[in-house]
Amino acid sequence: MTSSARQGVPPVAHGAKADHAYEAIRGKILDGTYGSGFRLVLDRVANEIGVSAVPVREALRRLEAEGYVDFTRNVGARVRWIDVTDCGESLQTLAVLEASATAMATPLLDRPKLARARKANQAMATGLARRGVGAVVEQAREFHESLYAACPNTYLVDMVRRETARLQRFGSAILALAPERAEQAVDEHARLIELIEDGARPSRIEDVARAHRERTAELLLHRYAGRDLRTAAAT
Repeated sequence: MTSSARQGVPPVAHGAKADHAYEAIRGKILDGTYGSGFRLVLDRVANEIGVSAVPVREALRRLEAEGYVDFTRNVGARVRWIDVTDCGESLQTLAVLEASATAMATPLLDRPKLARARKANQAMATGLARRGVGAVVEQAREFHESLYAACPNTYLVDMVRRETARLQRFGSAILALAPERAEQAVDEHARLIELIEDGARPSRIEDVARAHRERTAELLLHRYAGRDLRTAAAT
């Protein structure tokens, strides 16, 4: 009998431990604690998040399937280095998903929701003026979520949030490679709000929202395709 069982405390299910490990490791990847190329040693990671190596191994396999982690023979798991082609293609995918969710949300976007989007875009413009492109990634995320979160298809919203989170840790690097897109994005955001307020058809909103994301993807792929973010940003 385990000590927890003797004390009347139910043991944590194995699946719950694997889920906990997944969320903890993914969170550390997204916030930069485990940066690109970071070696994920099973025992060390397990000690850090308070579980055994088995649920960590399962979590890493799940993260590998989602594109966060790579396994290399005789080396083990590392946080994946993302190349510009991957980023561009992920942005293209996000463009389709997010634009669809935004279009579906359009009839539900009331004044408070649009005010939140406008506030985020204004903060983005202020951040650009004061601190440069590296300071506006969170404001850009807030703007887009203000619009698509009202989408009644919760599965689609979850997909958009997951793809956004996967790209979020590279946001500053992406903008550094295409700095002109940050200022253009502020204007494109304002235009999108205007279209929604003017009662544009959801299909029109979808086209504009998709084109907004795709412009950044196309620029990255045109300039830096096939290079990883480290070497591209260094040039």
